[in-house]
Amino acid sequence: MNATFRIDASDPRPIWRQIEESVRNLVASGALPPSASVPSVRELARGLAVNPATVAKAYQRLADAGVLAVRRGDGTFVAAAPPAITGEQRGERLRTEALRYASFAATLGASLEEAAAALAATWRDLARPPGDREDEAGPARKGGPT
Repeated sequence: MNATFRIDASDPRPIWRQIEESVRNLVASGALPPSASVPSVRELARGLAVNPATVAKAYQRLADAGVLAVRRGDGTFVAAAPPAITGEQRGERLRTEALRYASFAATLGASLEEAAAALAATWRDLARPPGDREDEAGPARKGGPT
């Protein structure tokens, strides 16, 4: 597997959240396809130079959300399919996350048009092949090829 997990020590978000969001981004972009194995907790912790409990928390939250599947004795894998939720649940989750994004954009002074354009560009970027994405040039501690 050649997915790169990134954390940024200057990011105010907790490291477990950065790991969680990194996995979600890799899954959404196809860099981690359905049923692909992910590094073990210890491997990723070593690669990122973080406490294994931090990685375990991120993995547990992802498993609880249906993004990852744990197979005892085999390892941890990307779920074969998106989590089964109702349209109502998906809509509620989207509204919650949209509020978070809109609030963030508003505190930056962005207009609705700017925020929508950034969202649309990011959505398109998810469809680009790995290595050809704008978000892959950032600073950070990296867990190299895993």
